Amino acid sequence: MIEVCCAIIRNDDGEILVVQRGEHTDHPLKWEFPGGKIKESETHADSIIREVEEELSMDIIITDHLSVVEYDYGIKKIRLFPMVCDTLTDEPVLTEHVDFKWIETAGLENIDLCDADVIISREYLDKYNPYLAGSEEGKKETGELSHETTKQIREMLTERGGFGVCDILAENVLENQDVLALLVDYSFSKDKQLAFRASYCITKAEEKAPGITEKYYGLFAESLKRLDNESVIRAFLKILNTYDFNKLNENHHGYIADSCFQWLNSSRSAIAIKAYSMDALLKLSFIYPELAAELKSSIIRLMEDGSAGTKARGAQILKLLPS
Repeated sequence: MIEVCCAIIRNDDGEILVVQRGEHTDHPLKWEFPGGKIKESETHADSIIREVEEELSMDIIITDHLSVVEYDYGIKKIRLFPMVCDTLTDEPVLTEHVDFKWIETAGLENIDLCDADVIISREYLDKYNPYLAGSEEGKKETGELSHETTKQIREMLTERGGFGVCDILAENVLENQDVLALLVDYSFSKDKQLAFRASYCITKAEEKAPGITEKYYGLFAESLKRLDNESVIRAFLKILNTYDFNKLNENHHGYIADSCFQWLNSSRSAIAIKAYSMDALLKLSFIYPELAAELKSSIIRLMEDGSAGTKARGAQILKLLPS
């Protein structure tokens, strides 16, 4: 049985990437999630990161795993390890496939996927498609959250699939700031999955109503240096990068600069965090021009051995740096 991996890659708009096989392949002109064979010496994570880089020149971050699928195509039997991933890369560069599409989650039901990928798409839809309407039960007129509502929100973030209800929770934030306060609190949880999903909901709320989390921007900046959850760091940086840094105080600037330079220069930092760090430091360099030279040096070092996506983002930032 051949062991292979695949990636359900999502962009910042929540769309999913599918790629089309060539006419002279095992499954001619079928669509699939990108991936490939796992090498003997590789972990599943290492394999999918390599495959996506080789096939599509994309940087990805693995956020979740779906159930292993075993499938007999007749001509071959495979054991498929699917991983849910996020990316900052706008477009793939095709090297093995003939076409690609970014599709809405619901569109997975209407595309001609390879048989094993159909099984994966069904699990993804079950887990991530919004399905639970926000209940008014348990809300108090004052807007305070009852114990039952707090318990329900935690379950929505964990036991019930998490991402599938983030749009609903984001909408609740627009109506009730106590929901936002609870999500911020959960973002600092030692339960990394809970913290990740709570912070993801906050970013969705910010997308729906820019500035709705403004009273927490200072807290987000101050917490950067002590956070050890890369997913939460990424969420907080993404939110902060939408804000006018001139409205933050000097202490907040210092927290952001110190943390972002540390992540940018670390070999262990995730690609997305490096990308958001470059964006934040660029904004700060217009307030503190003396940072520009240090940022330029850091980006040049990063680009020497970086992926195609990292080099492209670095080149963009270098062009925008104040002279």
